Amino acid sequence: MARRTGRLVAMVHELHKAGYQRLRVSPGLSPSGMDWRCPITCASNMEPDGFTIREARVASGLFAAYTSADPGYFGWANVEGCSARELAARFLQAFPKLTELGFGRDWTYTGWLTEVLGVVEQGAIGRYPIFYADFPLDLDAQSVPRPPPLPAN
Repeated sequence: MARRTGRLVAMVHELHKAGYQRLRVSPGLSPSGMDWRCPITCASNMEPDGFTIREARVASGLFAAYTSADPGYFGWANVEGCSARELAARFLQAFPKLTELGFGRDWTYTGWLTEVLGVVEQGAIGRYPIFYADFPLDLDAQSVPRPPPLPAN
């Protein structure tokens, strides 16, 4: 799971490098606590806290659902050997509305995700972000900081 978690965060990092810095992750745990979920959305679909998603229906085009329970990514087949950059190219094709809305600069968020990627790449179990679960979480005790809040309009 740690390798795939790292590759997913690296994929979003690749998208940020390509100019899609308004894409956001909202990682958490499945109800069993066994699987890491990391939906991806755009900044305009986030609450001001920076990690709560407003519209979480895939059909809306504003939400891409990832879970470590899926042997691939986003239901894609034959992607086990793909690099983060290859996954990013595939993401752009698979989620055109989301990536269109995710295009733009946000250096603060991109910096935060770069820090998260560094923590994840260190490979320590449990050192990936979790911002929701079906049990109480102490967000201040996380090994990675919370994402920056959205700027006030």
